Amino acid sequence: MCPRDTGRRRDQYLARVRAATLPRREPRWTGGLRGGGHPWLLTDEQRGNDAAGVPAWSGGNDVRALVDGRAYLPALAQALAGAGPDDAVLFAGWRADPDELLDDGGPSIGAALAGAATRGAVVRGLLWRSHSELLGYSHRANRDLARAVTAAGGQVLLDHRVRAMGSHHQKFVVRTGLDGGGGPGGAVAFVGGIDTARGRRDGGAHPGDRQTRPFSAVYGPTPAWHDVQLRLRGPAVRDVEAVFRQRWADPARLTRWPWHTVPDRIGGLPRAARPLPATAPPPAPAGTCAVQLLCSYPRRRPAYPFAPRGERSVARGYAKALARACRLVYVEDQYLWSPDVARIFAAALRRAPELRLIAVVPRYVDREGRFDFAASLLGQNSAWRTVVEAGGDRVHLFDLENGAARPVYVHAKVCVVDDVWAAVGSANLNRRSWTHDSELTAAVLDEQLDGREPVDPGGLGDGARAFARELRLALMREHLDRAEGEDADLLDPDRAGPAMRRAAEELDAWHAAGGVGPRPRGRLRSHPRRTGGGTLRRWLTTPVYDLAYDPDGRPWPMRLGRRF
Repeated sequence: MCPRDTGRRRDQYLARVRAATLPRREPRWTGGLRGGGHPWLLTDEQRGNDAAGVPAWSGGNDVRALVDGRAYLPALAQALAGAGPDDAVLFAGWRADPDELLDDGGPSIGAALAGAATRGAVVRGLLWRSHSELLGYSHRANRDLARAVTAAGGQVLLDHRVRAMGSHHQKFVVRTGLDGGGGPGGAVAFVGGIDTARGRRDGGAHPGDRQTRPFSAVYGPTPAWHDVQLRLRGPAVRDVEAVFRQRWADPARLTRWPWHTVPDRIGGLPRAARPLPATAPPPAPAGTCAVQLLCSYPRRRPAYPFAPRGERSVARGYAKALARACRLVYVEDQYLWSPDVARIFAAALRRAPELRLIAVVPRYVDREGRFDFAASLLGQNSAWRTVVEAGGDRVHLFDLENGAARPVYVHAKVCVVDDVWAAVGSANLNRRSWTHDSELTAAVLDEQLDGREPVDPGGLGDGARAFARELRLALMREHLDRAEGEDADLLDPDRAGPAMRRAAEELDAWHAAGGVGPRPRGRLRSHPRRTGGGTLRRWLTTPVYDLAYDPDGRPWPMRLGRRF
């Protein structure tokens, strides 16, 4: 049940928090997440991976959301600049361009990492051994960064220890002291959706990054890019480090394909991992947030030692949080396009008749190939039809444009449930990210309550939490072009969606009238419902979608049972 907020005092809500348990009804495909434990966060048993090697969650963390690349990349530059002989810098990424500037005056990511290695820091990296640029990927850039850092005394491996058609999609950086300290500013980790790659250094106004990369022409010469990364301080830094150490120690060969091996040998790229220094004690508590790391790994042969049957805790973490949702689920995602994922959101909408879903997505896909567009429409239309059938006018779908009326590419992977549970990471809301690629998402539950009304949006006694609420409001303010403090109507879950819809309709109407008169405030547009072609085209596209765009990395019994 999802009772309305009755206005009880905060101490009454805190009493109910201590007594809270799992909701009675959960979608059957969540893997049977029942029993005791935390009402929002997965227990070790619920994670479904006995070999995970990370704690269920870590408390006492300071968590800051860095919205867009111009907030994240300078913070990363500062962390790397402080790394010296007593520090380790460990990072993983899907794409990295060595010349991408971290700030207007530099340094580039390649120079920053090489500089840390030259100063004596232990620098180790794992980059996906990407496909060729001819296919729209980034093998050359990843290779060049690996060479530059390795030449400076660090080591970066091009990692293709993945399932067929898969990739390593995790995006994180850890700087930690070898003695547990971490140099000036202390140990820090960054987790989220932002790669250190061209096109990512965009800001809140979204003019785009002047260092561009090939992209869909509809986004213009400097594509605008919206994304989010978290900065973590406290014990969770050691948990992120543990994820890196597990992947670094994977005994499988970096690649099984000879057409990968021979060029790597010729190019002098490292093919065996150097030992890592011993793990230092975890950092001291630094804040009020519990952080749970959620991962995706496919079932692979040879098996991952840290996930012998794969891991799907991203899917399970979302399912558990959505089973408790009562009033508002706010989502930003690059690929909200999988029927398997949509069913979990639809189940929440059906269970909770007052629940609203607000989703912000890209207007167009990032590539323009014949199958790219058709496959994205196939997945999106199916997913959105499922959630709209479940929620009707309680479902709000938007995309973004900047002040020059150019679309903004939404690359963020964010979810906030009832201003309590928040998740930011690399995992998109699709089957690929939940089962097939390697992913890392941080779920955050702040112990600090937000005292503004409504003080308990879900009515379950959890109380609105400071981090989750402020993250949602910060994102909404950016999209509505509002200053901090202009969010009284956005606090109420019942008013936030209509406020965003009105702003989108006003901008839509201005465009429909030919842009006559003052441009309405805000950047929200109503997301168009495009058709994916006739039956024959869907029949031709479906195999491509299932095999290449949204593959399934689960064991067959889980696939057949629609379980994660």
